[in-house]
Amino acid sequence: MRQAPRLVIVALACLALLPAVAYAHDRPHRDMPAFSPDGGWNERVFNLPLKDGEQVRVLLATPARPRGILVMLPGGAGDVGLEADGSIRHGDNFVVRTRSLWNQHGYAVLIPDTHDHASLRGQRSSPAYARIITDLVAFAHRQGPQAVFVLGTSQGSIAAVNGAAHAPAGSLAGVVLTESVSVMGGSRETVFSADPQDIRAPVLVVANHDDRCKVAPPQAARQIADAMTASRDVHVLMVAGGATRSKKDCGSLSPHGYFGIEAQVIDAISHWLDAHAG
Repeated sequence: MRQAPRLVIVALACLALLPAVAYAHDRPHRDMPAFSPDGGWNERVFNLPLKDGEQVRVLLATPARPRGILVMLPGGAGDVGLEADGSIRHGDNFVVRTRSLWNQHGYAVLIPDTHDHASLRGQRSSPAYARIITDLVAFAHRQGPQAVFVLGTSQGSIAAVNGAAHAPAGSLAGVVLTESVSVMGGSRETVFSADPQDIRAPVLVVANHDDRCKVAPPQAARQIADAMTASRDVHVLMVAGGATRSKKDCGSLSPHGYFGIEAQVIDAISHWLDAHAG
């Protein structure tokens, strides 16, 4: 029998004036990987060929001894502006700006850009994008024997659901959905458009009680979890807090993007990842 989604509440203080983490500056990458000052991680850029004949540029940030690899799927339009030298033009998104923190927890991070910097709005629940996620997961597996997860945030959660729903059996150790789009908006798709009922991997649904983004209401977290009817391991993690710098409630530098509480949220998610990394 499938277990009922478990609700876990983590109280996080709202740090209105001082963010909980200092963000790493985007670092240039050319022929050699860039290393942290203590030699603990490195970042490299790849042009990943896709099965459809196109290619997508990806950033791989790896700690010294990774216990798992996270295929990170950004929100918004999905265009992070990743250049060949490793510089990033749009680095505010939660899954982009926190990559060094994930590395500190022992997880490698694989972040794809969009093809020719095109917008992914309205495309993330499509069969074509599910195939791209499959290619990304396969690339992650080629990096080593570590467990592979997909993690999406906001609009990126639609892509995570779609990819997980159509992933080869056994290819994913788990799926993490953060501040997921569950109410129809301008993109004309939600996580419910992406076949959540077909996901068999373990799932963690994270929602911030203080998120005011209209298309990602925190109270929908349990509804999202309940839609994962094929998975026997579905949990809901409720967090709270965050500061606001973005002009819009759905902006990355707001409670919707865990701005100011990144370290605590990543720590809580990492505990779940650790339990599923094998």
